Amino acid sequence: VQLQASGGGLVQAGGSLRLSCAASGRTFSSYAMGWFRQAPGKEREFVAAISWSGGSTFYAEFVKGRFTISRDNAKNTVYLQMNSLKPEDTAVYYCAADQSSWSIRRTPDYWGQGTQVTVSS
Repeated sequence: VQLQASGGGLVQAGGSLRLSCAASGRTFSSYAMGWFRQAPGKEREFVAAISWSGGSTFYAEFVKGRFTISRDNAKNTVYLQMNSLKPEDTAVYYCAADQSSWSIRRTPDYWGQGTQVTVSS
């Protein structure tokens, strides 16, 4: 599975962005998908994940109520809608794929390149 993330940019605090991750391959719908982020000087951390069917979603506590993960299996794409952005959300955001809804939140098998999100105060 090859993953291509997009949609990052510069936004003011309180604003919104939507990240997209397009996946190649015919078996996209069999993979759980997720988003991680890495801020400068910090370790990469889990943000959100969604099961292969879209029936289950998982969020880190610090984004609950602000971020929403979704997927469109017909378009081989997963999204991360980010609202009420804060300066501490500034990071490089990575999409990931794994066939396990457990592993997608911890050690995904596949990673895309990152997309920079910068939130100004």
